[in-house]
Amino acid sequence: MTYDRLVCANCAAPVTEGRCPVCRANRERMQQEGPFGGLNPAMLLTLLIVLLGALTVLAARTA
Repeated sequence: MTYDRLVCANCAAPVTEGRCPVCRANRERMQQEGPFGGLNPAMLLTLLIVLLGALTVLAARTA
């Protein structure tokens, strides 16, 4: 989940607005994690396998 859609349980405002200390802390944490911070290792492995499969198909077509 991206923090632009996340709603704070403390103040019920969007986390991106940073209205309370909880919002600001979570916004900062999610920004530091980067785009793949919310994915678990199994999902990252699945994405890697799909990417390698797509590259293999692409390489086979160009050869």
